[in-house]
This record gives sequence, structure tokens and C-alpha cells, in this order.
Amino acid sequence: MKKAGMLAVLLASLILAGCKEELPASREVGQPDITFTSMEEEPVLSYEVPVSVPGIVVNQMGYTTGSMKVAVFCGEDMPEHFFVVDENTGKVVYTGTLEQKAYDKLNGKYYCYGDFSAVISGGIYYIEAPILGRSYSFEVGDEVYVPLFQEACKQYYYNRCGITLTAQYAGSGAHNACHTGKAVLQSDTSITLDVSGGWHQDEKGQKNVETAAKTIVTLLQAYELYPEIFTDDVGIPESGNEIPDILDEIKYEIDWLLKMQEQETGAVYGGVSVYAKDGDSSSKVAEIYVEPTSIEAGKAFAMALAKFSYLYQNYDTQYATDCLKAADRAWKYVELNAKDKIVDEREFAAATELYRASGQDYYNQYVVQYLREETYKTQWDETVMLGCVTYLSTKHAVNRGYCESIMNLLMDHAEEISYVSREAVYFAAGNNEQDNCGQLLMEMMNLSVVNRIISNHEYETVIENHLHYLLGRNENAGNHVTDQTGIIKQFESDSKLIFMLSGILANGR
Repeated sequence: MKKAGMLAVLLASLILAGCKEELPASREVGQPDITFTSMEEEPVLSYEVPVSVPGIVVNQMGYTTGSMKVAVFCGEDMPEHFFVVDENTGKVVYTGTLEQKAYDKLNGKYYCYGDFSAVISGGIYYIEAPILGRSYSFEVGDEVYVPLFQEACKQYYYNRCGITLTAQYAGSGAHNACHTGKAVLQSDTSITLDVSGGWHQDEKGQKNVETAAKTIVTLLQAYELYPEIFTDDVGIPESGNEIPDILDEIKYEIDWLLKMQEQETGAVYGGVSVYAKDGDSSSKVAEIYVEPTSIEAGKAFAMALAKFSYLYQNYDTQYATDCLKAADRAWKYVELNAKDKIVDEREFAAATELYRASGQDYYNQYVVQYLREETYKTQWDETVMLGCVTYLSTKHAVNRGYCESIMNLLMDHAEEISYVSREAVYFAAGNNEQDNCGQLLMEMMNLSVVNRIISNHEYETVIENHLHYLLGRNENAGNHVTDQTGIIKQFESDSKLIFMLSGILANGR
């Protein structure tokens, strides 16, 4: 790929119209705890390792009809051929040849590949080969990943706090309303607040503002890039209201975030902590505390509310305006009370969202100050990346030099990820179980952004190969995504998975 030529294309076809110029003594204020299955806040790598790892590893969910389909075969003695078998009929539908035998020093295994892209008829299959045995079963079809995408999106509905989840929408996850009583302000236990609502972030029902904001922004960016993928029929109470369900779901969290702001000062409480009474984890009474206001919570709040305001204005102008005003109040509180006057990555991301949503050059000055220092080049994470994407996407005047620098950085990351993936045994940037799935998902977000701009087939293949890796085509044949404590059950990582899947689904259309 010729970078200079691609950069010209990138700058000419930006995403939207962009690139213009110890707790205090407490008292019981809780209510009976409700048993529910929840996500986990920490994005850990967790999956069930098979008792016996098969000698043939595949994506255990399946492959789309027209995609490249490659299985990895592991073993010192390799047969010459492999067979794709229809699970329902037991008939061999394809015979392939194993290729590129080599030794993986990292995992201490010999391996080779079997390409079965020629299998395009919908169905359930498995692969078998002499010596190595058979693989897990998998599906081939046009919409293999659609149910996974919808279930990933619906995880946030399952984690709604403060309302009853009925079997109609939540199935076996149905439960009565939880945590509906008022909470005690941690710094002054004489004050109680209504902070019900929002999403549980772990099995205790904790709710942290910064974590919520990062997750919201990731989901909103996925929606902004791929709006055609987000439908109004996921199966939540709001389905059918002519608003994409992902926005309805995020609004439920936004409603909670608005409760976390002091109206007089604009300060934002850090979150809600839930403790079992007397420290007894089996207690049925929870004590709920509101964490003190913090500068970091204010930055995150402003970022999420401003971005939501911008994207929700076509559905409810007044609500969107209220969100923008709340974001502005939070920003002003941060500006008046922050001790460090250096613009950090969170202020940068918040400023980009406020600038785009409001058009006020006042916010742009903070954006430019951050970009001028060039720390974004070394602080590159999802917050910085998404802030940069918003800067590129704004319709207001921006600095073309910074736009070009950002595009160079996005391209450099994309090319590096693509190169590492091509050289990896499982065609993924991470190739052992110690790798962090959160980092892999972050890299796929980066690649998805670039691919949306230039629609590059190589990048599409790399992204899909990472999905294959996460869904079982890896050294332990572990399903990182849908196992009991997999990615789909991790609060932040699930949003990144949604981001990744939205791009894959869009490219398949």
C-alpha cells in the first residue's frame, strides 16, 4: 500500500464532512439485593480452556459465505489432506490440501493451514483429518455474526439497574427492579440522592462514571461509523420506536449520568458503590454510596454527554440540548477546579466533542493546545483515538496540518497491525493466552476506523481474522467471546467487540 497516495485519499474522503479550516459510618438506606447475572468491569482475558485441545482449530461460531476460510492444523505428524464434513449428513463436501508446514517456537507446536474458502453453501460443518482427528463444529452462512452482534448489544439491557427486566425481553435473566432506594453521599451521610438507573458494571451493581463514559463513547463511535448496522429490533422495550436501539440503550445510561451531576456547580460524582451490609457477601441488604465528585469524572461526563448530544439531536432536539448544556457545565467546573492546567487526553477528547457539538472556538483552543504538544502520538489509546476521529469529523474549522498528522498516525498503526497479523501463526496480532483481548480489540477499532475511510480489503481480512482468533482459532481453541466469562460479559470490552463486529457486518453488505 503506497502511504502517500493513501493519505491523499484519506484526507479527501474523511468520515463525515470534516477537516475544514475507609467509608464514613453508614446507615441502612438500601433494599433487598436482587440476584442477577452481570458483566465484569475489568477487561480480562478469560475463557474456558478445552480439556483436550483439538489438532484442528477453527472459528467455532463460523464463517460468512464469501469470506476467506482457513483452519490451523497443529501436530508434528501431518496428513496431506483434510476433509470438510456436513454435520447433518456426514458427507464430505470438500477435500483440501495442507500447506505451509512450520514450527511455532512461541507455543512449541508444528502447524500448517488448510484453506476451505470454496465451501459456500450454508450449513453446519466440521473438519477432520487423519492423525489429527476433527475440529469443533461451525456454521457457514450469510448472517453468521448477526446473532452475536445483537446479543453483544443487548448485554447492556441485561445490566440495566433500577427497573424490572421481564422475561419477554430478558429471558432467563429477568429480575425485579434492583437498587431503587436512595443512596448516601459518601462525604456527608446526612444527604441522600436518587442515583437509580444506568447499567451495572459488575456483579455487585457498581456504577463508575469514567467507565460508563468511555463505554458510551465507544458505542456511539461505532454507531456513527456504521449506522446502517444498528437496527430498531434488537428486542428491548424501546424497540420499534423508530430510534436505533443502541441509542435508546445509551440514553438509559445517559439518564443516569445526568443524575450524577450537581446542578448548582456542574461537578460530577465519581460513581455509585454498592456494599453488602456488615461486609457479609451473602447479605440481602445493600448499602449504596455515592462517590465524591472528581475532576476526572467531570471530563469523562463532558465527553460522553457532548457526543451523545451531537448524535441524538435528530431524534429529540430538546433532550440533546439539555445534554450539551450539562456537558458544558461539567467542563466549566473542571476548568475552574483542575490544578493541572496542562490539557490531558481526556480533556482533549471532551473538547473535541464539545467543539463539534457546539461550534464554539473556545473548545477548539483546548484541542489545538493538546495537539500542539504532540503527546497524542505517545498516549495513543481509545480515548485519544476517538477524540482524534471526532476532530477529523467535525464540520467546523480545524487545522489541516494536525489532520494530516492524525491520519498518518492512524495509517501507521493500521499498517503495523496488518503486518504483524500477516506474520502471526493465527493471523492475529496476539498469539498466546497472555495477550490482552482488550488491546486486540483496541487495535481492531483503529483498523476499523481506517477501513471505513478507505475500504481496504486487506484490512477487512485482518479484522475478520482477529474475530476468528477470538472465537476459537487460537493456540488453546478457547472461545474468548461467548464463554461464561468471555468478552461479551466484560463491560468495556463488549463495547469494543460491538465496534469490531459492526465493521465486519457492514463490510459484508
